Amino acid sequence: MTGKMVDRLAGTTSAQAQRGEARAGACQPKNAAVVIPTFNERDNTPKLVEALIGLYPEIHILVVDDHSPDGTSDVVRGLQQRYPNLMLLERMANPSFAAAYRDGFRRVLAEPWCEAVITMDADFSHNPREIRFLLEKLEGHDAVVGSRYTEGGSVRNWNLRRRLLSRSANFYVHRVLGLRVRDTTSGFICLRREALEGLAVQQTVSEGYSFLVELKYLLTQAGKRIGEHPITFEERREGQSKMSAGKVWEAIWMPWRIRFGGRCRNRSRNQDRTD
Repeated sequence: MTGKMVDRLAGTTSAQAQRGEARAGACQPKNAAVVIPTFNERDNTPKLVEALIGLYPEIHILVVDDHSPDGTSDVVRGLQQRYPNLMLLERMANPSFAAAYRDGFRRVLAEPWCEAVITMDADFSHNPREIRFLLEKLEGHDAVVGSRYTEGGSVRNWNLRRRLLSRSANFYVHRVLGLRVRDTTSGFICLRREALEGLAVQQTVSEGYSFLVELKYLLTQAGKRIGEHPITFEERREGQSKMSAGKVWEAIWMPWRIRFGGRCRNRSRNQDRTD
């Protein structure tokens, strides 16, 4: 091996190490993508986009809209003229909360600048000001969950029934899936690119809000380091809640499907390795 080739290889290795060290620390907003699934959120979406850009001018935002009848996509297209970092992915078929995230993840991970992905609701239930803390806490973690149930976390404007339902759901998921995350159903999550790329996200069995549980289950099964940051969860500002009796029922049986579906995924991977 010639001296020039050795120097070139050494330089490549050094550059790779430097990138690895950079990604091991806190991520900058300019290298982060906020993925926001929407359905009939034309009133909330522009306010959220403006709040995000106001706090983090360089952050990237991807709105994944399931062909909302209220024209949410049209509103986002209008905003793109003012905000070059705002992206839109309009899904025309198979509306699904989980599919919106799966397609959204695929879209932002195709971008070389993307080092971290943030999931959040469009209705201001998640405070955009907390994003900087989630990104900072990525130092030493593969994923950080905005948590209502860790020390310092809370909920606001919920009645007793809603509080009991949420607490019960978390307890139930803990028992079925053995997760250590205190807030298993949180939709406010910050993930390193490498952590997300290492998960079988495109093979998830969930289609509704249980996708958020399954995502944490996949992270846990993969041995990823998951941190939690306390947040105050607020009831949506405008529009109607997407919660329904069907979604409550899904939350009951889906953890079992996630658990056994995960075993099937692991068995399939093991077979691929031996073939």
